[in-house]
Amino acid sequence: MGDSIISASHLTKDYGEGRGIFDLSLDIHEGEVFGYLGTNGSGKTTTIRHMMGFLKADSGTVTVNGLNPWTNAPEVMKSVSYIPGEIAFPDLKTGTDFFRVQAQFLGVKDFSYMNHLIDLLGLDPSARLKRMSKGMKQKTAIVAALMGDRQILILDEPTTGLDPLMRETFLELIREEKAKGRTIFMSSHIFEEIEEVCDRVAIIHNGRIRSVLNLSEFRHSSIRTYQVEFADEASAGCFCQRLPGSCRDGAGVRFDAAPKDVDAAFAAMADLAVASLSESHPNLEAYFMQTIQTNPSEEDPN
Repeated sequence: MGDSIISASHLTKDYGEGRGIFDLSLDIHEGEVFGYLGTNGSGKTTTIRHMMGFLKADSGTVTVNGLNPWTNAPEVMKSVSYIPGEIAFPDLKTGTDFFRVQAQFLGVKDFSYMNHLIDLLGLDPSARLKRMSKGMKQKTAIVAALMGDRQILILDEPTTGLDPLMRETFLELIREEKAKGRTIFMSSHIFEEIEEVCDRVAIIHNGRIRSVLNLSEFRHSSIRTYQVEFADEASAGCFCQRLPGSCRDGAGVRFDAAPKDVDAAFAAMADLAVASLSESHPNLEAYFMQTIQTNPSEEDPN
């Protein structure tokens, strides 16, 4: 993995009432696809707006290619392609008109890559911008951002509005970009797309980073996820006291365990009323839920 291309250190933007991002630190390495996973309102877009130089932090720093985006925005943008979370087009008639203006802005003179993107996404650029569906607008935004063929891609919920088939096409495009050595930072709340294309993922909740996960190690982990349904909530509560880190929902308990820890976990439930027990490979959604539910108020600013 290469050097850090995007770096945030103790980044804080406090909007009050627990909203914003708090003491956030991240390093995104050259050539990696880095996922940013969180629910709506968790702080994903606020983080990205700092990376783009749209917001000035209350404290802490963020750099892109070693530069502060707030004070060096024009220089930073020379190496960045950006898909915003909320699409807003200028007052132009068609997609073709918009691409022409965008090409001038980005200094694009060779339109072969733009045409490749249009074909790949099945986009009709002659359509009127104001009459485009949400999916068409998203495709237009993708082409407009990526046609600049920049080294860094910062993508805020880039598959919003795309149907499942087109979402898979977009993920194939991300794989193409990674193969070129691009550095890609992609926020999402869709677990499957993060699992499919990302090298690492950070989980953000209530404005704070809860975990940074190497997905290759996660996929090949020997750890298993166990779901236990107890006959009553008292048994579930007793088991959770014996096994810290387990996640309880009523009479049900979920926990992860490596092979060396399984015997101890089973011993902890030996004298309790167990209704059912199942085992599965860990998946990102289960890991995410466990991460945000374990001590959920530990560091929340609320």
